[in-house]
Amino acid sequence: MLRIAPRSIALMIAAALVVPLAGCATSKNKGDNKYVARDVDTLYNAAKERLDKHQYKLAAALFDEVERQHPYSVWARRAQLMSAFSYHLAGQYTESTASAQRFISIHPGNRDAPYALYLVAINYYEQIQDVTRDQKLTQQALDAMNEVIRRYPDSRYAADARVKTDLIKDHLAGKEMEIGRFYQRRGDWLASVIRFRTVIDQYDTTSHAPEALMRLTESYLALGVPAEAERAAAVLGANYPGSKWYEHAYKLVQKKGAA
Repeated sequence: MLRIAPRSIALMIAAALVVPLAGCATSKNKGDNKYVARDVDTLYNAAKERLDKHQYKLAAALFDEVERQHPYSVWARRAQLMSAFSYHLAGQYTESTASAQRFISIHPGNRDAPYALYLVAINYYEQIQDVTRDQKLTQQALDAMNEVIRRYPDSRYAADARVKTDLIKDHLAGKEMEIGRFYQRRGDWLASVIRFRTVIDQYDTTSHAPEALMRLTESYLALGVPAEAERAAAVLGANYPGSKWYEHAYKLVQKKGAA
């Protein structure tokens, strides 16, 4: 899983959203998770109390109950977003995403809509797995981060999304490299070329680009197209002249030429 400062941005921003209802008593009963009819003040503060105690699942359920019991109150909107945040902290990313997306669909012009969209992106980001696994969630994280950047380019969320986008792309490039190397081991050179070309065409700014060019050189030579191999090696030399990958690619091309 990719992380920069785990949840730091999400936690910092959401902390400002957790506002208690002034002058209202909080429920301290052990049964405050029973969905009985309660006034909005008591119910919202009971949810906040559970959140403060790190009882995230219960807090989310109580915030949901605020919205259910008092759908037209000014606190229903805030409770909806806090429900999404609580589910996120509980690791229930599907529920968090559903709550955040519902908030966006109902309140698209709300000042907290950027945070809701960012929370959707973070939910996908937190689920990114290593490159040996399926990368569907990784792609969803990338798409969601790009959506944050596109819709709210000057927001604090966009700044963090740009950093995470670079890491996500590096992760996706790593997956392409893993598959490409697998095809090389099988001697399926054409399939390997397709994977390494994807890295060069779509993820050329990632840390995997130098190796991808070297692997392209290998694959093109194995396919019997030395001109393409030389072209890949030349690009590698122009962009990464001092790398071990260029040194290896150069030796391969020289050896092939001598042969």
